Amino acid sequence: MDRKAIGERLRELRGDRTLRQVASDVGISLAAICMYEAGERLPRPGVMVKLANYYNTTVEALFFA
Repeated sequence: MDRKAIGERLRELRGDRTLRQVASDVGISLAAICMYEAGERLPRPGVMVKLANYYNTTVEALFFA
């Protein structure tokens, strides 16, 4: 998994939504989503599922493509 590529993908999917909005909607901290998008950290498997569902995609497409 390329953390930087995943971060870019997450930023693209977020679109016009704020980081705070995504964090609140998904049920994760603002700091966590910031680190994911910056490529500093990868989400745990459960959070991967939540993000994939939120963005209406699959875990595989979001994190392993």
